[in-house]
Amino acid sequence: MADPTPDSPSTEQKKDELPAIPDALPVLPLRETVVFPVAITPLAVGQERSVRLVEEAMRGNHLICTVAQRTGDTPATSFDELYRVGTASLVHQLFRAPDGSLRILAQGLARVRVREPVQTEPYFVARIELLPETETAGLEAEALSRAARDLFTRLVALIPELPNEIAAAIDGLSEAREIAYQIASTSPLSAAQRQELLEMDSVQERLRRLVDLLQHELTVREMGRQLAQETHQEMTKAQREYFLREQLKTIQRELGEEGGGAAEFQEIEQRLRELVAMPEEARKESERELSRLRHLPEASPEHGLLRTWLEWMVALPWGKTSGGAIDVTRSRRVLDEDHYDLDQVKDRIVEYLAVKKLRDERAAKISLTGAGEAGRAAIAGPLPQTPRDESRREPLLCFIGAPGVGKTSLGVSIARAMGRKFVRISLGGVHDEAEIRGHRRTYIGAMPGRIMQAVRRCEVSDPVFMLDEVDKLGVGFQGDPAAALLEVLDPAQNWAFVDTYLGVPFDLSRVLFICTANSVETIPPPLLDRVEVIALPGYIEAEKLQIARRYLVPRSLKAHGLNEGELMIEDAVLTRIVREYTREAGVRNLERNIASIARKAARRIAEGAAPPVVARAQELKAYLGAPRFFNELAERIDRPGVATGLAWTPTGGQILFVEATMMPSQEERLILTGMLGDVMRESAQAALSYLRANAMRLLVDPTVFEGRAVHVHVPAGAIPKDGPSAGVAMIAALASVSSGRPVRNDVAMTGEISLRGKVLPVGGIKEKVIAAHIAGVRKVILPRRNEGDVEEIPEEIRRELTFQFVDSVEEALAAALVPPPERGLGAPPPPEAELQVH
Repeated sequence: MADPTPDSPSTEQKKDELPAIPDALPVLPLRETVVFPVAITPLAVGQERSVRLVEEAMRGNHLICTVAQRTGDTPATSFDELYRVGTASLVHQLFRAPDGSLRILAQGLARVRVREPVQTEPYFVARIELLPETETAGLEAEALSRAARDLFTRLVALIPELPNEIAAAIDGLSEAREIAYQIASTSPLSAAQRQELLEMDSVQERLRRLVDLLQHELTVREMGRQLAQETHQEMTKAQREYFLREQLKTIQRELGEEGGGAAEFQEIEQRLRELVAMPEEARKESERELSRLRHLPEASPEHGLLRTWLEWMVALPWGKTSGGAIDVTRSRRVLDEDHYDLDQVKDRIVEYLAVKKLRDERAAKISLTGAGEAGRAAIAGPLPQTPRDESRREPLLCFIGAPGVGKTSLGVSIARAMGRKFVRISLGGVHDEAEIRGHRRTYIGAMPGRIMQAVRRCEVSDPVFMLDEVDKLGVGFQGDPAAALLEVLDPAQNWAFVDTYLGVPFDLSRVLFICTANSVETIPPPLLDRVEVIALPGYIEAEKLQIARRYLVPRSLKAHGLNEGELMIEDAVLTRIVREYTREAGVRNLERNIASIARKAARRIAEGAAPPVVARAQELKAYLGAPRFFNELAERIDRPGVATGLAWTPTGGQILFVEATMMPSQEERLILTGMLGDVMRESAQAALSYLRANAMRLLVDPTVFEGRAVHVHVPAGAIPKDGPSAGVAMIAALASVSSGRPVRNDVAMTGEISLRGKVLPVGGIKEKVIAAHIAGVRKVILPRRNEGDVEEIPEEIRRELTFQFVDSVEEALAAALVPPPERGLGAPPPPEAELQVH
């Protein structure tokens, strides 16, 4: 440091000789520093304007105003960047450094407020006003002063940078104001905390705040020292254990006895050598991590993480396959053995297997007739690290259907037909993308995602992999699992799928992925775009009977310990179960009812009854209780105002009754009940509007709606209902109640209507028609544009039903309503209808 300049003032100047403070002073901005009254603070001045300010102050009265900046990132350029409360300070000494900067000692004189700027160039000058301080005496002030001194003394003992002489000097102070300022200027406080203390007018409040800050800092310092001591002890213990283990290894080597750790390393290394199909990238990473593991002490937390990761790497089926040559004829035979009907689905699966067989055989011929021994060696080597040929992409099948129609069992049959292993995971409720991609290795308890876990379990790289319930994927704050699943299913990416935990690519292109879902609507659109949808409709009665006889009954006998012939179930029993005890698209409830009969038969035999036990139709109530379903059409469609509609649900088709009535009311209005959604509400409003606008053409008295409220109700009010297919049923119910003509009790209908009277096409025709057939309907009214969908309906149902295709509301009502009596157009309804209306 340079010597003092000749014009430096003497440090022997007394306090009572300090000059008076004028009302305007040059302002010296300070960064991360606050000068307190009474205290002497060393300052470094490096800015050119600040150096000039200090030099001119030294040539004058040595007085400046020190004010802290609000932010300490850059030098202040305006008064707005400064606090309004600062300190009038006296510069005692000035040292000039070789680089041109200044080192000064500034003694705070009094707190001041910056009132208004006077100049900003070449440096800041502002008008100031002195801020008075309210100092109170008494026991509280004395207690606060003593507490501050005691805390500061304890803090000095914990901070090596603070000499003990500072604590002794503060112990010699008696004035509360001086104690507060001296401790605040010396303690390790932030600039914001010091500025807060400076701006306080009450000495007592300043001391109280200072005690809080000192107590907090003291607690943090003591806790830090305690943690440091504990860490030092732990490190000492770990080092001692490390040295002892190294000595133990040396002794074991001398005795020819290798430890368990060395044997474990050799086992992992041997398994790595045996994985000849492991890609080079994965091999290098495994060998690098194995080398790291050898040098890590077993007490290290990373030792367990690396060992688990290496165990995963050597356990994965790198290049190991199970599928043999595909026999298309045998595959069709296997599918027929495992599933009844589903001919279209079976044909699509057989087509896929045939394409795969031809493709694999021709690829093998090209490989054998290629580039000789070098080409065959390349083919037999590690898995390729370049994208697969676009023409070799596997199709992604997605089975859509109601529960119990055989989606999962189809996947099992495909695996058996191809000679591959079958693996299944359920995605219902998954809302974390780490469930698919895996967790980072740095997390405690990290593990690969479900995809790689399933591949490891099946021990081959070409299984038939079923992703169940893809329509029930959730989205949480952990990410979107559907987006992560796209990488798994996309053939352009899954040849090098990287699990986050493993960190190296794994070839999933040989895996045959099959998805299942109950509904197409809830499958994420990007995921739906990657798959080929194959719909599995519900079974009709005849199909259920065949499935029960061929599959369900033998399975239930075996599951309940019954031999063949010990339980005889008549066909009439199975027919009644289908009609009166189950209403479903699949066969799960049918299987449960058969299992219930098998349990009761097993109990009888166990109690001593001689087999066989015969389940007869007249005894069915004793086995299963009272029937749960019956033909509702005859009971419900017995008066005007009730129509039978058809609805589609994720569990199959369903009949839907629409009821309408009218009542006197001061206000003509439409009442809708039955938990209807917005679409069905709009359909009801459109139906009523069209009916009133075209009453004469529809054989309805136009005055029947005057002074009446119309109420439309769809029973089962606790179940939400919505969809664009109830318009025809609603206008049929409204036309029936307003004209007094009942709807035919053997007719069901579906379709949407427009305000122009057009009948619009709808979806789910096959499921709806099957539901109508089960309910005993004999005639179905459909939109004409759905005529092509009837071809998908089984031939047995088409022979027993009559289909009426309509384009307009007039055609639909003519087919649905009972013909009117000879009363003429617009005649009032008959007395029965009047009773219903009023």
